[in-house]
Amino acid sequence: MSTFLYRLGRTAFGRPWLFIAGWLAALAVVVGAVAINGVSVSSEMKIEGTEAQTVLDRVADELPAASGGQASVVFTAPDGERLDTAERLAVISGTVSDVYDLDKVVNPLDLATGTSEEGTPGTPEEKAPGTPPAGPDHGQAPPYQPLLVDGAPVPGVLVSSDGQVALFQFQFTVASTSLTPEDVSSVVEVVERAEQGTGITVLPSDSLKAIEIPVGVGEVIGLAVAALVLVLTLGSLIAAGLPLITALVGIGIGVGGAYALSTAVEMNSATPVLGLMVGLAVGIDYALFVVNRQRRLILDQGLTAQEAAGRAVGTAGSAVFFAGLTVLIALTALTVIDIAMLSTMALVAASTVALAVLIALTLLPALLGLVGERICSDKARARRYAKADAESHSVADHWVKGVIRFRWPVIGGVVAILGVMAIPAASMNLGIPTGATANQDTAARQSYEAVSQGFGEGFNGPLLVTAEPTGTAGRVTPELTAKLADEFQHRDDIVLAAPVGVNEAGDLAVFSVIPTSGPSDEATSDLVKSLREPSNAIAQSNQVRLGVTGFTAIGIDMSDKLADVLPLYLGIIIVLSVLILMLVFRSVVVPIKATAGFLLSILATFGATTAVFQWGWLSGLFGFDTGGPLMSFMPIIVTGILYGLAMDYEVFLVSSMREAHIHGQPARHSVVHGFDQASRVVVAAAIIMVAVFSGFIFSHDIMIKQIGFALAAGILIDAFVVRLTLVPALMALFGERAWWLPRWLDRLLPDLDVEGDKLLTMLNQQAEATDRHHIEVRD
Repeated sequence: MSTFLYRLGRTAFGRPWLFIAGWLAALAVVVGAVAINGVSVSSEMKIEGTEAQTVLDRVADELPAASGGQASVVFTAPDGERLDTAERLAVISGTVSDVYDLDKVVNPLDLATGTSEEGTPGTPEEKAPGTPPAGPDHGQAPPYQPLLVDGAPVPGVLVSSDGQVALFQFQFTVASTSLTPEDVSSVVEVVERAEQGTGITVLPSDSLKAIEIPVGVGEVIGLAVAALVLVLTLGSLIAAGLPLITALVGIGIGVGGAYALSTAVEMNSATPVLGLMVGLAVGIDYALFVVNRQRRLILDQGLTAQEAAGRAVGTAGSAVFFAGLTVLIALTALTVIDIAMLSTMALVAASTVALAVLIALTLLPALLGLVGERICSDKARARRYAKADAESHSVADHWVKGVIRFRWPVIGGVVAILGVMAIPAASMNLGIPTGATANQDTAARQSYEAVSQGFGEGFNGPLLVTAEPTGTAGRVTPELTAKLADEFQHRDDIVLAAPVGVNEAGDLAVFSVIPTSGPSDEATSDLVKSLREPSNAIAQSNQVRLGVTGFTAIGIDMSDKLADVLPLYLGIIIVLSVLILMLVFRSVVVPIKATAGFLLSILATFGATTAVFQWGWLSGLFGFDTGGPLMSFMPIIVTGILYGLAMDYEVFLVSSMREAHIHGQPARHSVVHGFDQASRVVVAAAIIMVAVFSGFIFSHDIMIKQIGFALAAGILIDAFVVRLTLVPALMALFGERAWWLPRWLDRLLPDLDVEGDKLLTMLNQQAEATDRHHIEVRD
C-alpha cells in the first residue's frame, strides 16, 4: 500500500497539471449539471417500511386528494377585538376561497364523505369535508365552532369561542416533496393579503415555510477559524491554503453532484448540508495530515519537496486511506436501515468522504508540485533546526508522560467524567421538532401557540385515520362513516373527528382525527398505537381495520423503527471497523480499545445533546429558546459520522505509535514518541472539525443545529478526552501486549504496510544501490 501511494504521490508531484486538469474537469461537469438541471429539495420525510407510510401510500392510490401535504394558517385579531366582524369575516372568507382556487390545493367541495347505496361517491351537499361537526360530546361545550358567513360555514375554518383566533386547515393535491417554492409562496402571498388594512395578523404554519438551504454566516466563521488553525499549525499561508483549496474542490464536486441529482432523486434539504459538513471537515483534516508529514520530512530529514511529498503520501496517505475507509463503512452502513431518505443522506456524505480521500492522494500532491520547495520557507527551516533540541520538552511530551505516569487515575477519571456526562441520555426523547420548538419570534411558533390556546394542542398535529371493512359486506356506507366519526369523538383522547372521503370502490374511508394531546406528547403516541390495535373497541364493533398516518404518526413510526435498527447498525459498523483496524495495526487490543473509547464518547455526546436541546441548558448561547425532542434520526446519523471520525484520530495517533514501535522502540517509549509526532496534527484536526461543525449550530434549521452541536461536542470529547488522554494511558498500561496478535491470525492477515516499513526498506536499498553505482563509476 505505502509503496503504491509513494509512487502515486511522486507522479502527481512531477506532473501536476495532468491531475489538476482532471479534477477541474470533474468540477466543471458538476457545475454544468447544476446549471442545467437546477436544484430541487424538500423538507418532507418519507419513511418506507413503516405502517404510517404504508397507509399513506394506500390513501395516495385510492383517494389521492386526501394524501397530499397538510398545511394551516392562523388568523388572529388584535387584543380585545374579534375576528367575526362583518368586514373581517368577508376578508377571511375571500382569502379561503382564493386559496382553494389555487392549482395544487384541495377544494373540499370537490370531495364527498360517503357513498350511495350503489357505491358511487356522495354529493358535496351531504357534508363538505373540512367542515367539522360542532365538537365532541365530552360533557362540555367545545372552545371553538365553525366560522359562519351569512349563516353558512366556511369549509376548513374554525374560530375560537372568544373570537380571537381562526384556524384554516387545508391540503395540497400532491405530497410536500412535489411542491415547488412557487407553490408554497403563492399560498403565503394569498393569505398575507388578509393583513392589509384589517388589523388581522396572519401566521402561516411551519409547513408553509419556504425551503431554504440551511447554510449561513456560521459556516463561514467556522471556515475562517479552520484557516487560522491551519496557519498556526503549518506556519505558512501557502501550506495552510492547500487543505482549504482541496476541501472546497471536494465539497464542490460532492455537494454540487448531490444538488445536480436532486431533480431526479427525492432529497431532503438537509442531505447536501450533511455532505457539506462531513466533506469540509475531513477534506481539511486529511490534507492537513499529508502536508504536515511532508513538511516534517523536509525539515527533519532534509529531503527534497518531491521526495518528501511521495513519502508523505505513502505513509500519511495510507493512514488517510484507512481512516477514510472507516468513515465510509460507518456512513454506508446506514443503508441497512432501509429508509430511502436516510440512505440518500448517508450516500451523499460518504461520496464527499471518498472524494476527500482521493483528492488528498492525487490533487494535493499535484498542488504541492506547483508549490515546490516554497512549502517550507527559509525561516521555517532555520527555526526548525534551532528548536530540534528542544522538542523533547514540548507541551505534548509533558502531557503524555504525565498521563502515562498517572495512568490509573487518568483512566478512572475519564470513565467517571464521561459516565456522568452520559446520564441525561437516559431520558432522551426522540421525535420530529414542531412549531412548539421553534423560536418564540417565528411565525411557526406563534402559529402553534395561537392554535394551542384557541383550540388545543392536538390541532397542531392532526392524524389521518383510514377504515377498511373486514366483514362480509366489505363496503363503507354513509351510516358506517357517521358511526365511526361519532365513536372516534367519544374517545377521551380525541377532540374531533371529521370524514374526509371514501374511495370509488367504497372499501376505504378516510377521517381527519384531532388528538387531545400535542404532536410530541406520549399520549398521542399511545393513541396512535391504540387505534392500530386490531382488538380496539371501534375496530371490533364495526368490523373494520383501522390505519393511522399523517405527519405525527410518521414521526412516531420513524422513532420506533430507528430505535429497533440501531443495535443492528452498531453491530455492523463495529465488526467491520474492528476488522479494518486489525488489518491496519495488526493487533487485537487496539481495535477493541478504540471501540470501547468510542462508546464512552458517543454516550457522553448524547448526554450533552439531550441536556442542551431537550432540557434547554445553555439554549440562549446556541440560538434557540425552547427545548424539545431530539430529531429521530439524529442519534443514528451522529453515531455513524462520529464513529468514522473517531477512528480517524485513532489511526492518525496510534499509527505513529506503531511506526515508532516497528522501527525498534520499546512499547512505552513508542507511545511517547508517537504521541509527540502526531498529537499536534490531531489537535489541529480536531479544532478544525469542531470549528466547522460548530458553524452549523447557528443554522435556522433545528435538525442541522442539533447535528452540528452533537458532532462538535462529540469531536471535542473524543479527540481531547478519549484519544489524547485515555488512549496513551491504556497503551502504556497494555505495553507490549497492545501489539499482540495470534500467530495463526498474523499469517492470515495481509501486510498492508501502513507504517511504511517496506517503503523505507525499498528506499534504503535503492539508495545503497545508487551509492554502489557511484563508487563503481569513480573506480
